[in-house]
Amino acid sequence: FYLTPPQVNSILKANEYSFKVPEFDGKNVSSVLGFDSNQLPANAPIEDRRSAATCLQTRGMLLGVFDGHAGCACAQAVSERLFYYIAVSLLPHETLLEIENAVESGRALLPILQWHKHPNDYFSKEASKLYFNSLRTYWQELIDLNSGETTDVREALINAFKRLDNDISLEAQVGDPNSFLNYLVLRVAFSGATACVAHVDGIDLHIANTGDSRAMLGVQEEDGSWSAVNLSYDHNAQNEREVERVKMEHPKSEERSLVKQDRLLGLLMPFRAFGDVKFKWSIELQKRVIESGPDQLNDNEYTKFIPPNYYTPPYLTAEPEVIHHKLRPQDKFLVLATDGLWETMHRQDVARIVGEYLTGVHHQQPIAVGGYKVTLGQMHGLLTERRARISSVFEDQNAATHLIRHAVGNNEFGTVDHERLSKMLSLPEELARMYRDDITIIVVQFNSHVIGAY
Repeated sequence: FYLTPPQVNSILKANEYSFKVPEFDGKNVSSVLGFDSNQLPANAPIEDRRSAATCLQTRGMLLGVFDGHAGCACAQAVSERLFYYIAVSLLPHETLLEIENAVESGRALLPILQWHKHPNDYFSKEASKLYFNSLRTYWQELIDLNSGETTDVREALINAFKRLDNDISLEAQVGDPNSFLNYLVLRVAFSGATACVAHVDGIDLHIANTGDSRAMLGVQEEDGSWSAVNLSYDHNAQNEREVERVKMEHPKSEERSLVKQDRLLGLLMPFRAFGDVKFKWSIELQKRVIESGPDQLNDNEYTKFIPPNYYTPPYLTAEPEVIHHKLRPQDKFLVLATDGLWETMHRQDVARIVGEYLTGVHHQQPIAVGGYKVTLGQMHGLLTERRARISSVFEDQNAATHLIRHAVGNNEFGTVDHERLSKMLSLPEELARMYRDDITIIVVQFNSHVIGAY
């Protein structure tokens, strides 16, 4: 199908969301100016999720992208729950006591998070009571463990990731008398999700990453050009340190079967993830849960099989790798994105495209035609197209949308080709997934004045 430019725009803009941090007394006191986010599905339904929230009882803002596999159930649960676990892990002891006392006496709770949500972002109301009870058990334990020390952000992030994953596993083992809920907790545990989360507080930026989504910082150099700084490492077979870590955790006799065809046990691309109990539970436990579970679970091929060479579980962890970065005035923005973006674009291009979009200044590179024989007429065409492209930049009011436009529509010259964009966006559902993955992007813009004042 040929899509007109307005049709392309309506597809690209369908899930966009922007948030501007409010100013106080005409001043902006946050190191974050705001963020743009967007999603473009390839799977039906989309398996990616995104979340953003301001922490109300501590300082700081949380943003995250979640990439689901074997369905969207785990990514959905993690996108709803993880920020509460992080916020609770960061709360001082007195605040935890206040919250617990309020629940005990049936008083209204202190709000912990202010969510910044797109109208389509869904919350599973049916599971909210179960999720709340698990979270409450966690903060009760934190109260009992109180050491009187303030929590380090790095530790809080690691504890929150591990604890949520543990609760997902426990809820599935315990089951639920309500058959709908029982099926839900099992779907969450048997599917999986990677997570890449940023916590921004003043000039302290922490990235907690589990899996193969990525965080990247856009830095403006003195000459005005843009460079990219990686703030996360992919947990997959391309990361030698990660392969070594997995090998260290299992007997030498399994060395050959641990990573096959660049996948964990020959099956899973990410080496760290939430859920995926197929790679964490013992075979006995898997069988027991599936046999006592609802019938729908038995019809699911994924739950029935046991991974090959499965001797010493767990093979998978949700523990994140945490990187801390002190923001500088030249750090202008942060991009969090699922691997759907990074499969199609190099981080250096991402930094340039977003940087030029945010500043409205285009450093015109000489047109590179890389080994192609180009006639004068073709060259004229490329230059005209480039001029048209500069004026079209302003049709996007959202930096994440602008990036998706490039990720899906770029041709070999690095320019957005409308025909290519039209073809890629009009692929039927069953074909789209063969050409690209779900793409979810959050672009966070920093406030250089506030950062400089620190």
